[in-house]
Amino acid sequence: MASVRSSATYSLRGDPGRVLRAIATNQLARFAPGLYVRLTGQTGRGSAAEEAPDDIARYFRDCVDAYFERLGVALADVPAYLDQKVIMEYGPGDLPGVAALMVAKGARKVYCVDRFALFSLSPKNARVVADLLSGCSEAERARLRACLRNPDDPAAGFKPDRIEYLVRSSGLSGLSAAVDLVISRAVLEHVNDLEATFADMVSAMRAGAVAIHQVDLRSHGLHKVHRLDFLAWSDALWRRMYSHKGVPNRWRIDTYRRIVAGLPVDVLHCSPSTLAAPQEVSVVRPLLAEPFKTVSDDDLRWLGFWLVLRKRGPGRA
Repeated sequence: MASVRSSATYSLRGDPGRVLRAIATNQLARFAPGLYVRLTGQTGRGSAAEEAPDDIARYFRDCVDAYFERLGVALADVPAYLDQKVIMEYGPGDLPGVAALMVAKGARKVYCVDRFALFSLSPKNARVVADLLSGCSEAERARLRACLRNPDDPAAGFKPDRIEYLVRSSGLSGLSAAVDLVISRAVLEHVNDLEATFADMVSAMRAGAVAIHQVDLRSHGLHKVHRLDFLAWSDALWRRMYSHKGVPNRWRIDTYRRIVAGLPVDVLHCSPSTLAAPQEVSVVRPLLAEPFKTVSDDDLRWLGFWLVLRKRGPGRA
């Protein structure tokens, strides 16, 4: 165990070049976020380099199917479920493909909330929209075409009364009692202020509205030796290296539970989607930075989870 600990510690703290590069690029992301996004090729799904339009369209379809499977809504019942609903999506990325499919399936409007101005109807993204259209039923295709500024030219963009982007440096919507469904996929682990995001979410929800989130607690490639060793960086140094880049905030499932417990919501579902092996936790336990030392072994094993909430109505404690 001692040799493993020494190796991991050296790998994390013995790389001043990595630290200096991360701090420098963090300042670039802070003061020139648009330039940072262009230089890194971020899409909200990772790098755009290897993605083909049909692969991206398939990804969006899989996301939508996964939401409704987790909500327990049969595919045949989706149009009735979405009828006239207003949806809010955190972190839609460079193309509101999930939003487009939600409108196609019956939603009245989708708000797309993001910290970064990633949205781009490039020729490639326009081909993705065309692929989404071709995969729709006749009724879905008609609804999706109706939300395009020019139904014959996806590159012309979307009508803001159907799909509206809200780009805020805080990543918060500022909406109040406006939405019936909140969704996100691999987004909450990136937000700067998790408590503020949950407060914004609940404020935006009408009574009885549902929120469904898939959260990815992995390192997103920022570990060195073991996939939990990114929790060994001190909180202060992690913020200096990554706070403005939208990389993982590192909070574990215990923090999510604590925040949700203080909100006027009922937890309909919360379960891990990926678990680390107990041995992985044992290896990283001696290396943990202060914020994670008190997290239980069971909670450290959670590398991802699904969370479904419903906002309580007036008068319910």
